[in-house]
Amino acid sequence: MSLPAPDSDALAASHALQHQIAAEIARNDGAIPFVRFMELALYAPDLGYYSGGAAKLGKDGDFTTAPEISPLFGATLAHVAAAIMAQTAPRILEFGAGTGKLARDILTEAAQAGIAIEQYAIVELSGELRARQELALAGFPQVVWLDGFPDSFEGAVFGNEVLDAMPVNLISKTPAGWCELDVSIADGQFVFVERLAGDDVAAQIAAQVPDADALPVGYVSEIHGVACGFMRSLARMLTNGKGGAAVLFDYGFPAHEYYLDLRATGTLMCHYRHHAHAEPFYLPGLQDITAHVDFTAMAVAAQDAGLDVLAYMNQASFLLGAGLGDLLLRTDPQQVKTYLPQASAVQKLVSPAEMGELFKVLVVGHKVALPEALLSSDRSHRL
Repeated sequence: MSLPAPDSDALAASHALQHQIAAEIARNDGAIPFVRFMELALYAPDLGYYSGGAAKLGKDGDFTTAPEISPLFGATLAHVAAAIMAQTAPRILEFGAGTGKLARDILTEAAQAGIAIEQYAIVELSGELRARQELALAGFPQVVWLDGFPDSFEGAVFGNEVLDAMPVNLISKTPAGWCELDVSIADGQFVFVERLAGDDVAAQIAAQVPDADALPVGYVSEIHGVACGFMRSLARMLTNGKGGAAVLFDYGFPAHEYYLDLRATGTLMCHYRHHAHAEPFYLPGLQDITAHVDFTAMAVAAQDAGLDVLAYMNQASFLLGAGLGDLLLRTDPQQVKTYLPQASAVQKLVSPAEMGELFKVLVVGHKVALPEALLSSDRSHRL
């Protein structure tokens, strides 16, 4: 691969993490499940991608998210939050707040529109990102940081590109049946090795993968046990409260579109300095590792834990139904120098060729109803 070279400090950090992973492999009879490798690569204290110090978002990072594209994304979500908070409590909880830009845009729009927000709580695992958030949100005293799920919550919950960063199990169809792909070491390099799926993973495959027995030998994909666990925790938090809804943005598919022959090599993808590739063993700790989200599995996990599936649709339908177009038109189209950059950014958010169709929105909740304008494009029947 031809990728930008890291500086010496970053390379040293990656080497330290590689030694840590290698030591764990040695302690576990020569192999660990890929889900554990991905967890260490992303979240090992001080060395993992999200727990280390490298910039991750924006032009100096590895990828760009919707809040970085336009402040109108956050402004739109402020009005979604208002509809949810009117039925619950004036509180917002965001998981994985990135640079803090989404929170800042939501809070700025709320202040201008007279939307009361008593508390904006952020759950953030990255120390580097939390430091950036504290700077970006210094002017908003209602912002607090949490180390994990509160026991209960009432209000609006947001998660933008959170589920895709959760570790996944890699699975492969072999003549002997479904195997889990573990990570071992050969000639000093991390390599994949196959192991027949244990009872837990086999049960997840049976539950998540439609027509798993009919898929061809050699088929590789992911199952999402960690993300399903997140959805169950989300459900406990919301059902322990008096009412709330979670709005989750991410790229992915319902199960019947996820596990197709055309995706026979899976959806695992890595991001390094705005370069996308499929080599998860490249410089552990310095690159993001993600997988597309199985939204059917997420919805089922939430529903089985007591939440209602309120809506599922593409990002374009959600944002337009929530009033993004009206917010854009607050800028006079005749003011070309101001309007055109905003319109171009909105196009990236809603165009099917950009983020509009690839990114989906799943809304789950407890004792909450969504505005009719959002429900007109609901595709939850396709889950």
